[in-house]
Amino acid sequence: MMKGKLRWVVVSLVALATVINYIDRQTITVLWPQHMAPDLFPDMDADGHKSILGLVSAIFILSYAAGQAIFGKIFDWLGTRLGFVLSIGVWSMATALHAFAQGVLSLSFFRILLGVSEAGNWPGAAKANAEWFPTKERALAQGIFNSGAAIGGIISIPLLAYLAVFLDWKIIFVLVAGLGLLWLLPWLIIVKAPPKYHSWISDEEREYILSGQINEDMDGESDGGYAPSTGELLSRKQSWGVIIASAAIDPIWWLFIVWIPTYLFEVHGFNIKDLAVSGWLPYVGAMVGAWFGGLLAQWLLGKGWSVNKTRKFTITLGCLIMLPALLAMSAASTAVIAITLMFIILFGFQTAIGNVQTLPSDFLGKKTVGTLSGFAGMAAKLTAFGLTLLVPVMTKGANYTTVFILGAFLALTAIAAIWVLCGKIEPLKPLSANEA
Repeated sequence: MMKGKLRWVVVSLVALATVINYIDRQTITVLWPQHMAPDLFPDMDADGHKSILGLVSAIFILSYAAGQAIFGKIFDWLGTRLGFVLSIGVWSMATALHAFAQGVLSLSFFRILLGVSEAGNWPGAAKANAEWFPTKERALAQGIFNSGAAIGGIISIPLLAYLAVFLDWKIIFVLVAGLGLLWLLPWLIIVKAPPKYHSWISDEEREYILSGQINEDMDGESDGGYAPSTGELLSRKQSWGVIIASAAIDPIWWLFIVWIPTYLFEVHGFNIKDLAVSGWLPYVGAMVGAWFGGLLAQWLLGKGWSVNKTRKFTITLGCLIMLPALLAMSAASTAVIAITLMFIILFGFQTAIGNVQTLPSDFLGKKTVGTLSGFAGMAAKLTAFGLTLLVPVMTKGANYTTVFILGAFLALTAIAAIWVLCGKIEPLKPLSANEA
């Protein structure tokens, strides 16, 4: 059964989980302006509703950051199969509980539960990739998995907006929660064991997967890269280049993930039907940008460009694509212009972000890549948390000009971090005694 293809079925299931992940997290942003907020807080104005959305979204981001560390340990403890069962089972329950929200406190608790459990999708995907694929196929498998995030954004807005035309928002949360529970059925049936022990896998595919992994671990010099202590790592300007670039660029993504529907409702007079028709288009830009950034870097490296030149060019290009579009957003006079600009911004973001995320492995050996990635990820979530809290304050009266100018400044900051602090992007060497 599925001989020679089982690993691709597994990564497809993980990608589908990512699609569901984004549908679940986007439900509140689509339903909030015209359905949830007026029902839960009928005496508040639009600015008050926006402040509450900013608060619970910021709480979600912090919980999400904590959840990545928590579920990393859980997946190592329980394994890929049961780790996903726990993660998607809890986040589906948390999604359904949103239907019972009565105010800020209960809604915040449900967002915490959702943020912590949804974060498990990412370490779980990385573990499934390492378990089911030989080294040489992991980049492609990761690309398939990552595409689920953009596809989830594309699907979620029209799906949720269409449902909102006919159904109460509470029923929609319960229905969306059911998607995750349905996903568990094929997952439990198909992923019943790791590839080494799976009864459906062919001997040829099993050998192909496991031998590719063994070669990586038993090549004698499996990791000759620089592996500094945490203190030494943080003393290097290159590390701060990665951290600051991540902290600058990531909030731009969250700005649009959280606020696209509210912006379109407030500034361009959208209703829920308008959102269903065109509110999803910016995410197409994200999907195309993710493919473009990866393929461009691969093509440049194949043409003989150095890693240093390739990374700097691709990251700078992505940020420069975002920069004028972010500035132009403050003057977008029509919804068509605004959506086109958002398409360009998310395209530029995804062009850059994949190459930013590779920088730790460009600089360090694999024993400390995770440490630098962790610091960069933490900084990114903290700045995204701060910006999410600031947006309601900065956009009172539906004026988003300062937010988009701040976004442009963040894009410039990311470029500066790459060129000034990262220096030449190449494997680092230990500090000499007199430098230390």
